[in-house]
Amino acid sequence: MRRTRSPRFLSRWTAGAASLLCVFALASAPSYGAQDRPATAATYTNPVSTGAVDTFPDPAMIRGKDGLWYAYGTQNPVKQSEGEDGERMLPILRSADMVTWEYAGEVFTPANKPAWHNGSRLWAPEVRYASGLYHLYYSVPGRNTVGLVTSATPTGPWTDRGAVLPSPSGCPTGNIDQAQFTDTDGTPYLYWGSYDTVCVAKLNADLSRTEGEVTQVARGRRAEGAFVVRRKDFYYLFYSDAGCCDGAYSGYQVKVGRSTSPTGPFTDDEGTDLMALTSKAGVVAGANGNRWIGPGHNSLQTDLAGQDWLVYHGIPAESPDLAPASNGTLKLTRRPMLIDRLDWIDGWPVVRAGTGPSDGPTAAPVTAWATGGTFNEGGLSGWRAEGGTPAGWAVENDPDARGHAVHTPGATGTSAAYLVAAGRAPADLRAEADLRVTKAGGAAGLTVAYRDPGNRIVAWLDRARGALVTDVRVGGRSRGEQVTALPPGFSWGTWNNVSVEIRGKRLTAEVTGDRLRDPVALQSRDLPAAAARKGAVGAVARGAGAAADNVGAAALYRPVTKRVAVTPPGRLLTGHSDEFDTATVPGTSAGSPWQWVRGPAAGVAMTGGGLSWPTQNAELHLGGNTASVLLRDAPEGDFTVETKLRFTPGQVAQQAGLVLYENDDRWFKLVHSVLPLTNGDGAVLDVSEFGKEGERPTTTPPTAVANAPMFGGPTADTMWLRMTYHQDTAHGEHEVRASTSRDGVHWSTGSVWTLPVRGELRTGLVSLNRAGATADFDYVRTYATP
Repeated sequence: MRRTRSPRFLSRWTAGAASLLCVFALASAPSYGAQDRPATAATYTNPVSTGAVDTFPDPAMIRGKDGLWYAYGTQNPVKQSEGEDGERMLPILRSADMVTWEYAGEVFTPANKPAWHNGSRLWAPEVRYASGLYHLYYSVPGRNTVGLVTSATPTGPWTDRGAVLPSPSGCPTGNIDQAQFTDTDGTPYLYWGSYDTVCVAKLNADLSRTEGEVTQVARGRRAEGAFVVRRKDFYYLFYSDAGCCDGAYSGYQVKVGRSTSPTGPFTDDEGTDLMALTSKAGVVAGANGNRWIGPGHNSLQTDLAGQDWLVYHGIPAESPDLAPASNGTLKLTRRPMLIDRLDWIDGWPVVRAGTGPSDGPTAAPVTAWATGGTFNEGGLSGWRAEGGTPAGWAVENDPDARGHAVHTPGATGTSAAYLVAAGRAPADLRAEADLRVTKAGGAAGLTVAYRDPGNRIVAWLDRARGALVTDVRVGGRSRGEQVTALPPGFSWGTWNNVSVEIRGKRLTAEVTGDRLRDPVALQSRDLPAAAARKGAVGAVARGAGAAADNVGAAALYRPVTKRVAVTPPGRLLTGHSDEFDTATVPGTSAGSPWQWVRGPAAGVAMTGGGLSWPTQNAELHLGGNTASVLLRDAPEGDFTVETKLRFTPGQVAQQAGLVLYENDDRWFKLVHSVLPLTNGDGAVLDVSEFGKEGERPTTTPPTAVANAPMFGGPTADTMWLRMTYHQDTAHGEHEVRASTSRDGVHWSTGSVWTLPVRGELRTGLVSLNRAGATADFDYVRTYATP
């Protein structure tokens, strides 16, 4: 049964705030009048891939030069519901609005799959547009490398370019989950890595092979799925950790770090280096207690209003597993494609102001312009030509861009020629155009706030000057040009996207190949008040060789500037708390509220600072239930339980912390733990590990055979650990969110694990897995939920 509900554990105004955010997004949407595009959907509901495919893991998305959106996914059995047994190799979807998708083919079939793949499955596509070609990178795990194909259109046919990485690659990790990024100086990079290190190296000029030094930029338990964007002065490295593909026990989260260089060092929002041997903060999207489990492996897309959207996959709680495919030899986790609004708050990205994945009607991306069009109808109806040689405008066609406008000047045509869309755009707007200049000395531009040739703003791709040039004219007089050099080797003769955003009197312009937040030129300037006004949008040509496509403008998105507040603990429940200020070990005297499971543990004692408990050579894991657990009754209703823990483990598997315990096979656990990296270099990680154990919901009958972690914020010798409990009575579930702190004041709030309610949970402590360390607990405090 489908579950639709609001995320828990946020402030009392969460539901209202979420509703207001939806209203704000709808209120900022313009009245659409684009000539050849459908009206933007008012709302959408995740997963957006429903109706096209059953599953769509590791999605990457791009806007094609035909004005449509294309998405690419990992090889999977995407058509089981239609009776198909088997997989599609890198399936492709197509959409006019980012929310309603149709199947558009696949990159490879058994007939055309290159022999060098050696039978490997193909994962994690990444798509970019550069120098007139779509570059699709993909993982070849059976060969431990990354492949590349190119095409002149988003759906192929594709040309095999072979393996991108040398062997060995120079990165001590799985050579998968690649992401391409081009810096403002034109330098292209490839990021890749999996389990547990992310690396980066430069690419050669045609983007087909890595070269030069390999730099490690992130380490974490099962860290993978890199995606890099530039925003203002920072580079942001998105990644996922904790495991993508274990059905209802998938602990995936999207996290982020940022740097002033594309090669790092990247730090999270608490200042922790992503290469540090600890778990990381910076959660962008994690499970929030609704139906979506393990959200992760993201890319990014920007709508026509300038709003960014996280594109990622999630696992539906009601149906987490696919049926066995390929005659029963392959069973996979169901991972359809989700999109959600990505907010940039105080310099950090987060999904929906921190409320997490959406489940239910949500304000949709803006995918139709207030004014403008794609020229795909084949004519210039609705456009007017002004300025020099206006008769020089015409529409041509090609297989990729379809209809597009070109300008041929007359024999003496050296002044600017304008092609302006009917209607006016708002003063605060995002406008964009795909532009190219095929002749030396020519220029193609995007004009906004246009009244006439003497009253307008133009962002030029000026080939003669090799630059992005913004020119503002008011009353027939230039108010100044700003010139930003484009990198050497800039591909003038193929499509490049130029966007302009105006908010108030601030103008930002950027040039990209593919609208994926990797500008090769970025410019900001203040406008005179007389220039920041409503006006028309259009294309401009000067000299020969100018062409334009997908020219339009929409009302600029309204940014969300505050996170939804996390509910702080409420009233201290003294009857369910303990300051550990007595000489008697809890659970060893008559009338104690504490009870031991397999205890008292050897060596446990009271000290001046609290409860001292050496770690045990014992487990609380699947069938290996030998560890002691110290428990007491939890209060009725919702609550938060907290402890202050001093713990300095020295060996792999030592751990200590909090537990919410029903029995040996059903529990939630938040601990300071030590885990090994899997790349073989002997390194270990100190992590805040948030795990659960319980039955798999898809087995008949359900059996307690599953255990899985998530990872919280950075660790320290002294940590504060919290688990916040909510019983979702409507859906019969325990919901628990973990939070960690290194100072007891600033908290890193993590994601939510759930289990079906079978019995009551008790609060408690553990210190286990391997002897040799000692956990000192200052207190256990339990608070009512306000």
